This record gives sequence, structure tokens and C-alpha cells, in this order.
Amino acid sequence: MSFRLLGSVLVFTLTSQAAEDQIRPYMHGWYRAPSVGPVSFADTPRFENLIRAGNVYLSLRDAIALAIENNLDVQFERLNTPISQTDTLRAKGGGDLRGISTTVFEVPAGIGGPGAPLLTAAASGTTPSVSLPGYSSDLAIITEQQTNNSVFPLTPFAPGPSIPQFDPAITGTFNYEQATTPEADLLISGYPTLNQRTVTWDGGYTQGFSTGTMINGQFNNQDINAVTKNNLYNPYYASNAGLTVTQPLLRGFGISLNRRFIRIAKNNEKITDLVFKEQLISTVSGVIRLYQDLVALVEDVQNRRETLALAQRLFEDNKNKVEAGTLAPVEQTRAEAQVYAARQDLINSEGFVAQQELILKSVLTKRFTSDPVVRRAHIIPTDSIDVPLNEPELKVEDLISTANSNRPDLIYAGIQVDNSKIYLEGSKNELLPEVDLVANALSSGLAGALNSAFIPSATLGTNIPTSQFLGAYGYDLEQIVRHNYPTYSIGVNLNLPLRNRIAQADAVRDELQVRQTEISRQKLENLIHLEVEDALVALDRSRDAYSAATEARKLQEQSLEIEQERYNVGLSTTFLVLQYQSFLAQARSTEIAAKSTYAKARTALDRAIGMTLVRNNVSVADAYHGSVH
Repeated sequence: MSFRLLGSVLVFTLTSQAAEDQIRPYMHGWYRAPSVGPVSFADTPRFENLIRAGNVYLSLRDAIALAIENNLDVQFERLNTPISQTDTLRAKGGGDLRGISTTVFEVPAGIGGPGAPLLTAAASGTTPSVSLPGYSSDLAIITEQQTNNSVFPLTPFAPGPSIPQFDPAITGTFNYEQATTPEADLLISGYPTLNQRTVTWDGGYTQGFSTGTMINGQFNNQDINAVTKNNLYNPYYASNAGLTVTQPLLRGFGISLNRRFIRIAKNNEKITDLVFKEQLISTVSGVIRLYQDLVALVEDVQNRRETLALAQRLFEDNKNKVEAGTLAPVEQTRAEAQVYAARQDLINSEGFVAQQELILKSVLTKRFTSDPVVRRAHIIPTDSIDVPLNEPELKVEDLISTANSNRPDLIYAGIQVDNSKIYLEGSKNELLPEVDLVANALSSGLAGALNSAFIPSATLGTNIPTSQFLGAYGYDLEQIVRHNYPTYSIGVNLNLPLRNRIAQADAVRDELQVRQTEISRQKLENLIHLEVEDALVALDRSRDAYSAATEARKLQEQSLEIEQERYNVGLSTTFLVLQYQSFLAQARSTEIAAKSTYAKARTALDRAIGMTLVRNNVSVADAYHGSVH
């Protein structure tokens, strides 16, 4: 629909249907929220594609890809970026901020994680012991932890001066009134009663700007038809159009001040991107650790099977010798006890593998055991843990420098410090007096028909210009457009607090909170540096421990071989052979655990310096869209 002024008549015309179709989506978009798709809990086909004869042949690369595609923690964090963008949208419209989350979810510890040993002491041995899993330990290894490295204060900053409403708004009213009122004074209408019909239609337009300026436009109209002798025109139109501009001069003045929430919101978008990266690092690191522990546990199962086979062989040999009368029956009993102890070790190790598989599947899939295919699948890791022969020289200074450049939590801590200083700008501006310059311009119009019942009074005489405002509504509008009857005003509004203690308290408190934010950021930096150095010490220690464990395993193999040869020629006892078998089993398990510990120390160091994604060729952009190349 459109309108134009033709002479003194306002003419309305309908636009073409094509034009209406072009306008309608924009109008509807103002009053509708963009659609948000539902959450998909369907796993990507990668998991099922890896299944062969009921087994999932899983490489470390596939495990990382599955976590990026399906892990619910990663999927949860993906939504934080569009959430932060809604805050930017609110700020651009002049609204306040609802805030963002910086919580990161840690992958469950699993078997071999913090507080849960990868391997237990062998039940088989010269000194009987019991190695059974406990319920509390089971809960500890499957419970997910949360971390929050935010340095922002828990109490909010003062809001500061209100932000102008940047989104323009159109207001309008329409009112029809038919009134009959008794009159005590005949001078009002000339009759004992006043019968009057009034039609009112008003419109307005308001908008704020970054400078703090507020404009308020008004367009007011009245159509009045009254039974009266005293009105010169009846019926008649009375209209006016005006514009009021309010400009703060102290409090609330300034583009930077009034766009502070937009600046903070844009910073928060950067923070949510960094939090997503931090979640990605946490998840990938956790998956690597779970996978490496599974590899070690599977190796230990094989070790336990070999130990059981050795014990079984010794038992068979002793049994034959007892039956031949060359060995005392007690030796057969001792060997049989060793078989059952070794079998218990194997059962424990197989149980650890089953537990680790469950935990790993819960991280790599969305619906976990709700999907029967996932529930029945048995994971077979296809990658092994390799310890390099030579470790490149690592300098603490270089590692710390890398961490300062790559750790997302340290980077967004700095952004949060910047945000706290932006909030402080608002708090300090609130200290200023409120001085607003107000300017107003108004244009009025009047048009109507002569009142046939009009009776001139003695004071007015008969020389009344009766034709000056004769016309229809269009003539009324024409007077407004030509600015025939203008009104101008300009003034200053002043609000000067005499003590201003609220604003002073807010400003001081917010500045103290800025200092706390700076301290918290420094604490985080110190903690990261400690984490880097600790990870480096752990890496060196675990490598040396692995070397020692490898040598110990080799020596125990030699010792058992020698003792077995001595036993075969009657120079040793069953007790000593069992003892050396137990020593070898534990040495092999220790070597496996040491190798796993080294691999996890390497992973921990990569996480400490923020290089986990680079080391594993993970693109943050691809991961955000749920894809892995």
C-alpha cells in the first residue's frame, strides 16, 4: 500500500501483488525468531562402517573422528557460538547482555585415569593377595568432571547508563469517541448539552543512536464533529507533526560508551570460539588417553594369558611327576593354586578391558547402549603405543612461550579482562551529572467546514475570517508540510546528584573487580606454566621409567628361563619357579603400564602447551561443523 498527496486530498493506492510478496518476508522477519533446528541424537555412520563380524576395528584417528562427530560435550559446546551471537544481536538492538558459559567438560577418567590404577598387583605370587574392583572406584572412573577457567568475577558489574534503543519503533493509536455531556456554562457549546464525536489517530517514531541521541517523532490527528454554536468550523480536522531530539551532554554521551555492550558481545563471540577449541582439546586429549589405556589393557590381557599358560604348563608337569612318583603331591597343589591365581588375574584384566570399552563407547557415540549395534560391538584397537628411541630436546622456555600463544583458556582470560574494563567505562560514566539538551519542532494545521450554527459574539464582532481554514483533511496536512504554523523550543534538563554515593560505590567496586580479574588471569597463567613444567618432568620421568621397566622385564625373562632349566634338572623347587613366573608377569605388566604412562605424559604435555589439535591434524573449523577430513 502507498499514498500520495493530490491537491488537498490524500490518495491511497494498492501496490502490485509482486511488490507485496517482496515486502512481506522482511516485515514478518521483524516479528519472528529465526528457526532453530532440533538436536540430532543419531550417530554418524562411521562407527557402524568400522564393524566387522561384530568387532569395531578402531584406529586412534577414527576414535578422534568419532568423538568430534558424536561426542555430546562437543555438540553441546557448538551451540555456545550461536548463543553468543544472540547477545550481539540484542546489543545491536540496544538490549543488555545475557552472558555466556565458559564451562568445559572433561572426558571420564576411565581405567588408568587419575585416581584409578591402570593395572593392579597380581593375585598370583608367593604372597597371596586379593585384587578386586570396588564400587566407589567404578563410579570415579565413569564420572564426568567439569572445569571453568573463567577469570570473570562471580558478582556482576554495575550496568552503567542505559543504552539507547537502537532498534527503531513505530507507535500508533486510533480512537473513536461519541460523547454527550451536560453543560452548566452555555459559553462552551451554546446548548445545555454538548454532543461531540471525536476520532483520533496518532502515530510516532522513536530511535536511539550510538551518540546517546534519542529522537521522538509524533504525528497527531483529530476529526471533531460537535453540536455547538461557538466553534467557527464544524466538523474540522486538527493535526500536528513534531520532532523531539534529546542529546545527553555528560552522562550517557559517547559512541564508545553506548556501544560498550556490542563490544563486549563481540568479545564474547571470540570467547565462545575459544571455549569450543578448549572443549575440543579436552575431548581429543581424553579420547587419546582412553584409547591408549585400552591398548595397554589389551596388551596386559595377553600378558595374563601367557602367565596362565606358564602356570598351566607347570601344573601339568608337576601332575605328571606326582603320578610318576618323582615329586611330592604338595608341589602339584602349589602349582594348581598358581593356575587359579593367574586365572583370577586374567579375569580382572578382561574386566578392565570391558569397562574401558564401555567408557570409550560412551564418549564416541551419542546414544551409547541405547543402540543395540553399539552395545554389542567389541572394540579392537588397531594402533599400538610406540616409544621413540630418541626424544627431541625440549626447553621449558620454548614450551611456555608456545602455551602462552596457544592455550585458549589463557587467551580468553585476557579477553575477559578487556571486557571488565569496558564495563568499568560504564560505571565511571554513571558518576557524571545528567545534562540533556532537548530540542523540539512542531508544525500544526487546521481545516474544516464552516459551522452553520455559529453565532458571533459581541466581543468578536462580525469581521471574522471564516474562509482561512476551509478545506478537507488534505488541506490540514498541507499546512503541516508547508510549516505554516511552527513551534520551536530548546532547553536543558539537569539532574545533579548532591552526594552520588551509589555511583561512587559502583565505580570503586567495579574497579576492584577489574583488579581481581587481572589477578585471576595471572593466577591462570602461573598455573599453566606450572602445568607445562610438571608435564615435562612427567614425560622425562615416564620415559626413564619405561626404559627401566623394559630392562627389568628382560632380566625377569632370563631369570625365569634359568630357574626353569634348574627346575628341569632337579636343582630348583616349584616355589621358586612360581615366584619367578609371578615376577615376570608383574614385570611385563609394569612395562605395559610404563609405556602407557609415557604415552599419556606425551598427550598431557601437548595439552598443556595447547598443541593437541595440531599434533593430531584436527581443524577447529571442520570440527565445528562436525566433520573430519
